[in-house]
Amino acid sequence: MPRVAKIDRATRETQIRLELNLDGSGGGSWKTGVGFLDHMLELFARHGALDLTVEAKGDLHVDQHHTVEDVGICLGQAVKQALGDKAGIRRYGHFTLPMEETLCTTAIDLSGRYYLAFNANFASAKIGDFDTELVEDFFQAFAANALCNLHILIHYGRNSHHIAEAIFKSTARALRQAVETDPRIPGVPSTKGVL
Repeated sequence: MPRVAKIDRATRETQIRLELNLDGSGGGSWKTGVGFLDHMLELFARHGALDLTVEAKGDLHVDQHHTVEDVGICLGQAVKQALGDKAGIRRYGHFTLPMEETLCTTAIDLSGRYYLAFNANFASAKIGDFDTELVEDFFQAFAANALCNLHILIHYGRNSHHIAEAIFKSTARALRQAVETDPRIPGVPSTKGVL
């Protein structure tokens, strides 16, 4: 069965339509009104080998927070929906990714339980007009809605753009591993029998 999901989310702050194919080729389109987020979503799709389409309209006259957080919510919901009962997946993924002077490790467990450990210090408060604290807010929303354990660690780094890019790329690569099918374990990869 195709592992796809469509999420529509409408609030007084944002209207988001998101489509996801976990078995894609890294394509899609990203129109959130937040240029840096669009850039990160493109990296996420490419390195996650998934197809992702995101259209978002948010209250950017206030700031970018609601749009960034709500896209994270929708992406997490889409991953959860597309995985179904999670039978046959590897469940765990991890990746250490160098991005010039920056090194990032991400580990993920698609456990059905939420936890985020985010250990990253940004060198600056902004990347262009994008608040760097929104990177953590995005992954907090993603992990809470995908119901996964997500650990993100920046070992070192100097440039805030590189730090953010390393986080999105390494998380996409870890997720790609975790959602892959495992031919040795055809059922749900848990002694509980459910995730």
